[in-house]
Amino acid sequence: MDETKPSEKALARWGEERSVERVNTLWSDAWRRLKKDRAAVAGAVICVVLIVLALFAPWIAPYDPNWQHPHGLTASGAPLPPCRTFWLGTDNLGRDVLSRLIWGARVSLFVGIVGNGLAVLIALLVGATAAFLGGWVETVLMRLTDVMMAFPTLLLAIALGAVLRPGIDILILIIALVYWVYLARIVHGRVLSLREMEFVLAARVIGASQWRILTRHILPHLVSVAVVYATLGVASTVLMEAELSYLGLGIRLPTASWGGMISEGQAYYRSAPWLILSPGFMLMLTVLGFNLMGDGLRDALDPQQRR
Repeated sequence: MDETKPSEKALARWGEERSVERVNTLWSDAWRRLKKDRAAVAGAVICVVLIVLALFAPWIAPYDPNWQHPHGLTASGAPLPPCRTFWLGTDNLGRDVLSRLIWGARVSLFVGIVGNGLAVLIALLVGATAAFLGGWVETVLMRLTDVMMAFPTLLLAIALGAVLRPGIDILILIIALVYWVYLARIVHGRVLSLREMEFVLAARVIGASQWRILTRHILPHLVSVAVVYATLGVASTVLMEAELSYLGLGIRLPTASWGGMISEGQAYYRSAPWLILSPGFMLMLTVLGFNLMGDGLRDALDPQQRR
């Protein structure tokens, strides 16, 4: 027994060092490739600007987003076009469109990022647990995933939004519930392959617990998948928030959100097109920024998938 202990310790140390080495090499190589990707850098700049706008909205926005300016409408009661006082014009209630756009970024990005982050956590938990434990646990969790994937994402979100009361907290929950299934499938497949790797087998041989193998050897190798999915997923979740708010199932008025602004401005699309063009442009910019950065991260972390 005494003769085998040193070899077991050495094997355990080798397994952990091998696992850490793989993770560190992955991230260092990815960072080097990412810095050379101009599209990804441009996407990151867009995302940073949007996040700064959202975080510092109270200091950046020129007016309160819900303040109805006494001179914010024309003599006939129509919205004011862009001018020196209101750079992007006013809406049908005389509120500054620029201020509402900036505050809308705060709401839309918060809902999108938090909802998507919660979806990623659920997916990691379900996918990793199912693949690692196997047996009836895997069967139940994967069949649940299949059932969720059978429903169109938007249709399921609309159904949940119609049943539950609208609000930021409920909207985050809806987004998490409809988006976790896709990543869970990816995580499940990745863990199935990882659990047969040499460093995991070495940990099993020396008697490491299931929890230690999962947290020290499996989960670190899932971070790259989660980061890519989380970045790309923000674009989808921000769009989902806008769609639900546009339909009246998301953010309640008068709280500013890009989807709600498009819904309010659609009645004036001819006389005041800036009411729908401005939030539409912000949505486009957000989707573009996060998609560019997500594509860059995916190519950097997994060069074999480079298009």
